Amino acid sequence: MHIPGDKMQLGLVTYQWGNDWDLPTLIDNCQKTGYKGVELRVEHAHNVSDKLTAIERKAVKKRFADSDVTLVGMGCNWDFHHTDPARLAASIEGAKAYAKLSYDCGGTGIKVKPNDLPAEVSVAKTCEQIGRSLNIVGAYAAGYGQEVRVEVHGKGTSDLPVIKRIFGHVTEPNVTVCWNCNSQDLDGNGLKYNFDLVKERFGSAMHVRELNIGDYPYQELIDLFVAMDYSGWILLEARTTPQDRIAAMIEQRQVFEKMISNAQAKLKDRV
Repeated sequence: MHIPGDKMQLGLVTYQWGNDWDLPTLIDNCQKTGYKGVELRVEHAHNVSDKLTAIERKAVKKRFADSDVTLVGMGCNWDFHHTDPARLAASIEGAKAYAKLSYDCGGTGIKVKPNDLPAEVSVAKTCEQIGRSLNIVGAYAAGYGQEVRVEVHGKGTSDLPVIKRIFGHVTEPNVTVCWNCNSQDLDGNGLKYNFDLVKERFGSAMHVRELNIGDYPYQELIDLFVAMDYSGWILLEARTTPQDRIAAMIEQRQVFEKMISNAQAKLKDRV
């Protein structure tokens, strides 16, 4: 019998943990710690970038296919708030290139971001520009079966009402919201309200930080994901520097599993 939350899987973003591991080491460490997927930060030591040749891309794809670890996609820093038309065009083309890279390597999407609300431009105009840019990238990425995951990130653009406003201009269905566990998630009417603002646009990958560090209400967040029967990736974008990253990864997986169990028990009690 299916239980809500059973399809959620834990993966790793190679932000701090894994940033200096080459690809074989990264895959091996994910396997030994029980992480089922990975989002590759493209500038890090795994060296999976758009500079790879066709043969090299096939080799990356095969390395993941021969393992128990899924390549969730590419963690890119392309952003679309720029007032300089040349810089905006470069970001759009860069994102397209990484959508093709993800496809070639066996991934399912790219992470991009809005990053600012320039003071010299109205918020409405910037939100429209970001949304239209995402549509261009999304239409291209759809041709390769790729998702465009818009990380909730940046000055002003970390506010969930702003993300909702941006997505008011997004018409491509493969352009999705990537939750990012920012302090702004708790602003206004609180976590559930902000979660509900954008949950209809959630894609297949979300970001969390260390689940047992700080005062972010992670259990409440996991409760919300389980309640909606979210079936995608919960990707750990850790930002601490533990001496033993393998032990830390195992600890975070155990905390994650316990939080899911807690959330499922609460649902059962309501029935």
